[in-house]
This record gives sequence, C-alpha cells and structure tokens, in this order.
Amino acid sequence: MPQIVVLPHETLCPEGAVLEVPKGVSVCDALLDNDIEIEHACEKSCACTTCHVVVREGFGSLNEAEEKEEDLLDMAWGLEATSRLSCQAVVGDDDLVIEIPKYTINHARENH
Repeated sequence: MPQIVVLPHETLCPEGAVLEVPKGVSVCDALLDNDIEIEHACEKSCACTTCHVVVREGFGSLNEAEEKEEDLLDMAWGLEATSRLSCQAVVGDDDLVIEIPKYTINHARENH
C-alpha cells in the first residue's frame, strides 16, 4: 500500500504525518480520512484551489491533471511545477511526499 508523507504544516499537521493509503484514493480524501483537515471549499468538485498541495516526491505516479484543474491551479497561491489540487490527484503505485502550502485563496472562509 502506498504511503503519503505529509510535511509539517503549522496548523493542519504540525508534526507531519506518514499515511498508509489505498491506491486509487484522492490525496484530499486520504488527508481527510486521517484527520488532516485540508480545506476543500468546493466539496472536492474541482471548482476552487483551497486543497492545493505541492508534490515533493512521486509526482509522476499521480494521474494526469485535466485542463480544468490546470486552469484552476494558475490561480493557486504558491504555485509550483509539481502543484496539484489534492481532490483531483489520485494515488498511484508510488509513495508521495506532499507539502500543504501555508496559505490558500478562500474568499468564503469564516475564520480569517
């Protein structure tokens, strides 16, 4: 079973985490299933960028991003060449190392 190594994030996962996840699950679902409350303002429908992650290792094992995701990523804070929307990135055979960016663009968020 592939692992997702989550690098430390100040509020969502201060100690970082190592998750055992089944192949075929989205990165977002894997995080949420393991009590890492990544934002997903559009309820995982690929309509926002709040679940943006940067894949530090294993990027090539993910499914290919569709055009809609690529267009949305252009608006994400901290975009990098290995950025993905975690709701659209499906875990493949290889382990992943991901970083959750410090900031997100969420105009509807209440606690800011």
